[in-house]
Amino acid sequence: MRRVVYGGTFNPPHLGHIQAVHSVSNALKPDKILVIPTNLAPHKEMSSDTPPPAERLELCRLAFGEIPGVEVSSLEMRREGKSYTSDTILELKAMYPRDELIFVMGTDMILSLETWHMPEVILEHAVLAVLLRGEPEDDRVSAHIAHLKQRYGGEIILIQAPVYPMASSDIRAALKQAAGRAFLSEKVYARIIKKRDYAAKAELSWLKDRAVELLAPKRVPHVLGCAEEAVRLTERWGGDAYEAAAAGILHDITKKCTLDEQLLLCDKYGIMIDTLVAGIEKTLHQITGAAVAYEEFGVSEAVRDAIRWHTTGKAGMSLLEKILYLADYIEPTRRFDGVEALRDLCYRDIDGAMELGLRMTIDDLSAKGAPVLEVSAQAYDWFRQRRGEST
Repeated sequence: MRRVVYGGTFNPPHLGHIQAVHSVSNALKPDKILVIPTNLAPHKEMSSDTPPPAERLELCRLAFGEIPGVEVSSLEMRREGKSYTSDTILELKAMYPRDELIFVMGTDMILSLETWHMPEVILEHAVLAVLLRGEPEDDRVSAHIAHLKQRYGGEIILIQAPVYPMASSDIRAALKQAAGRAFLSEKVYARIIKKRDYAAKAELSWLKDRAVELLAPKRVPHVLGCAEEAVRLTERWGGDAYEAAAAGILHDITKKCTLDEQLLLCDKYGIMIDTLVAGIEKTLHQITGAAVAYEEFGVSEAVRDAIRWHTTGKAGMSLLEKILYLADYIEPTRRFDGVEALRDLCYRDIDGAMELGLRMTIDDLSAKGAPVLEVSAQAYDWFRQRRGEST
């Protein structure tokens, strides 16, 4: 059996790694490709934001697991310590003594091979497959391969592989800036966002796509309008425009859920609610929506809390919480008596707008004979007192 070994930090596993697997598969026609993420890389420091080994292993399973003939192996994770390729090759040779082992490496790796732990063992027990990318150093690589063959013997083959435009370090940096999605598979990207790997922030366009999937079609214009209004309010009052947009995009993601579905979400995320709140779907969606946004879409605690209070408000709201509450109230698709006066006030006196918005909500609920939650009454009293003290 021809068994290809493709190792690396895969930090994170990106489309270039997947591209390399396909190049190797097409060139060598192996029976099996083993993708083996390292535990600790011997030749380079892992970045400080590197996820734990088990998480990188899971990311690799998502990246490569559906490619025919590929198996993601935890061999080096189980062995712990530094991941020496010589140890891996010897272990695989003991496991598969009759197999032909082919170890895949890039040009930088072949050029530094003699600095590795026991390179002679690697060349004795495995064929080396070097991925060439048409770089200016190809002549240097060819000369170095000739040197290795003369000194150590063994077999080294060359595979042409397309140049990939971004390195893992660049992708990690991009993820922190709400970018980098284009260089990762959908499943890997979703996992990174959910687990907050690399301190990643979701791209707003991706969040919009995910939100639209969870919304009733008629609610989409409201949600997109809320996000845009939240950004405008941030431009007026300060704060983080990205977080305002993310809060606006995600604030109604569980709005479509029935009461039973809302209660199931409370159970899933360990949310404790009182009897009154449990019976009000309009209020309950802010609680479950905050949990889903935080647990599934990796938002910050500030965004989570803004979603948590966007319907009822509360005393002592943060700037972002006030911005989302008001953006939800006045976004461009809203049509009700008094909305224009509230819109105007939002850009002149944000606390005054909060007081007015809360009073309008309380009056509307009272007129309908609906219960007014204590948290909303407390919020109204807090803003009224705050404004009274400032005048």
